[in-house]
Amino acid sequence: MKKIFGFVLLLLATTAKAQGPLIRISTNNISLVYSPDQRGRLIQKYFGRKLQPETADTLSKSSQEAYVTAGMESLLDPAIRVVHNDGNPSLELKYISHQSSKKDGNVTTTDIFLKDPVYPVNVVLHFESFYKEDVIKAWTEIKHNEKQPLLLTAYSSSMLHFNAAKYWLTQFHGDWAREVNMEEQPLTAGMKILDSKLGTRANMYQSPMFLLSLDKAAAENSGDVLAGTLAWTGNFKFAFEVDQLNALHINAGINPYASDYTLKPGETFTTPAFIFTYSATGKGQASRNLHHWALNYGVMDAHTPRLTLLNNWEATDMNFDENRLVQLFGGASKLGVDMFLLDDGWFGNKFPRNADNAGLGDWQPNTTKLPHGLGYLVQEAQKQGIKFGIWLEPEMVNPKSELYTQHPDWVLRLPNREENYYRNQMVLDLTNPAVQDFVYNIVDKTLSDNPGIAYIKWDCNRMLTNTYSPYLKDKQSHLFIDYTRSFYKVMERLRAKYPHLPIMLCSGGGGRTDYGALKYFTEFWPSDNTDGLERIYIQYGYSHFFPSNTISAHVTNWGKQSLKFRTDVAMMGKLGYDIKVDAFTDKELQFSHDAVTTYRRISDIVWYGNLYRLISPYEDDRAVFQYVSDDQQKAIVFHYLMNVRRKEVFEHVKLQGLDPKKNYTVKEINLFPGTNSAFRFNRSYSGDYLMTVGLNMAPRATSLTSNILEITAE
Repeated sequence: MKKIFGFVLLLLATTAKAQGPLIRISTNNISLVYSPDQRGRLIQKYFGRKLQPETADTLSKSSQEAYVTAGMESLLDPAIRVVHNDGNPSLELKYISHQSSKKDGNVTTTDIFLKDPVYPVNVVLHFESFYKEDVIKAWTEIKHNEKQPLLLTAYSSSMLHFNAAKYWLTQFHGDWAREVNMEEQPLTAGMKILDSKLGTRANMYQSPMFLLSLDKAAAENSGDVLAGTLAWTGNFKFAFEVDQLNALHINAGINPYASDYTLKPGETFTTPAFIFTYSATGKGQASRNLHHWALNYGVMDAHTPRLTLLNNWEATDMNFDENRLVQLFGGASKLGVDMFLLDDGWFGNKFPRNADNAGLGDWQPNTTKLPHGLGYLVQEAQKQGIKFGIWLEPEMVNPKSELYTQHPDWVLRLPNREENYYRNQMVLDLTNPAVQDFVYNIVDKTLSDNPGIAYIKWDCNRMLTNTYSPYLKDKQSHLFIDYTRSFYKVMERLRAKYPHLPIMLCSGGGGRTDYGALKYFTEFWPSDNTDGLERIYIQYGYSHFFPSNTISAHVTNWGKQSLKFRTDVAMMGKLGYDIKVDAFTDKELQFSHDAVTTYRRISDIVWYGNLYRLISPYEDDRAVFQYVSDDQQKAIVFHYLMNVRRKEVFEHVKLQGLDPKKNYTVKEINLFPGTNSAFRFNRSYSGDYLMTVGLNMAPRATSLTSNILEITAE
């Protein structure tokens, strides 16, 4: 037997040698292998679950070029297309070398250098592999030394290739107030594209993330699945091409729509990162991989406690003055939240911000509403033991504003056409360095003039349409890309001065939800729809890619559910309130105050624990989520009954992620005053029992009711 095993290893080594150098990018459970072929083209040899022995993946007979170029013999949608100075629209990339290095015990970087043998064009494929998290991050650099600029018309971040019997794609799409609807469908021969052309509010309709199942539709705990997302706060494109041999080719990157890019000699074009993971045990593990990666590497200050807050929007809209705001501070104090957030409507004097048709761009406190300025509000909030936060939308302008009057050349708009408004506003030309300075100074001045502001809600309510940059002049095709890069430049400057200020990423709801921005933001606003029932679906969708502490969830008066139901749903994310606290009954106020206290106690498990989506709202009349601490000592279960039928009977809920050998106590928490738990959990249960037999969590199935269970190891 030893001789046979030794022969196999020798065969693998000989095969690898014949194929050229092997480049293995691996994590604890994933292996991605490249090798140049006899012509020097880089080939993706293998991608999937790590095999045993590790060298077994070299037996793959794949001949698929890793990063397909345009203009040569491939018939596939290319990853890269260039037009040279002489008009030649072809590119051939041959392997030159590669290098790998370990950043630490967990992260390995790999760079693969490719070059055209005829033209001085170089491409570097970059990879970072995160061993424990089973996540790979891939991006590309393109550079040339031709005498004149090179035209780029396609520039994917990465390509991946698969051979399976069938492919199932899950996309996340919707519209304002109905974001991230999940839809799964089989891929058939031809092309399927998920993309955005909206620029600023890029994922208003289509979210920049997907799940791909191989051979069969993956379940939560079974099946081979790829989860991918693009770290880019702008136009994106995922192209899924099933060829005539039933092989699948995925192109992921910036959407090149209207974005031909002229690259100067010696200049480097760097694509955003495509972030992906692979799970052989279903969608749940893919999500946990991404959550762990995000908490450790992807989100600003991810291990810093998030602030609970009270927002004034639902209570006042834009109709307030400083006395009314100070009264609302009292409500925040009674709730026990950390902060009061002042939303839209606090600025503009010549054009006061009393509605959404005026004032954007004029970021001075309105002297009628706030005669003592923002500093007074900061101080008054602090007197009541809470912090103060502010809403800003610094990338936008109303035509009815002093800024627009003074700087019409700072606005993105077509010459010789009527101006186009969305929400009565337009977008500032952030590609212009003067506008970048203006946006930076808005934030810096607001914070510098009012020490103690502890939080910013950064909004972006308009997409790009009818778009033309006065600054870019004859390089209009650079606009979509340069706008996003300019946005990042501003955030880099702000983070250099304010490295740990919590900032919420907002875009009319969930129009910006990506890891390109979350390097600079601590959380995002997933939707303006805060109806408790609707939020179950919205938070379920986002949970596939983002950890709970990034998903802001507020208790409001949207929806017809009880206050407890709406609160229980919000406690599954980053808790906040946007509600008239002074309209609460005594019991409602007591319940809400106790809920904030309870949330603080359990938040570490919700924010950092392992998520198990036990029951999907898409498959049942209820939804169940479970968060388990890494040490398996604690778990929190959120159980939501939706629109159930009369006398509907539900099966026991089988928990996951516990230690089968430990004993656990089960207790219902977050009860409304004067009510008792319907459960009779008066004994301990083994982890094995809870995961094999489960709990009856719906002894009385009543629509729009909810429970939170705390499970503790003895």
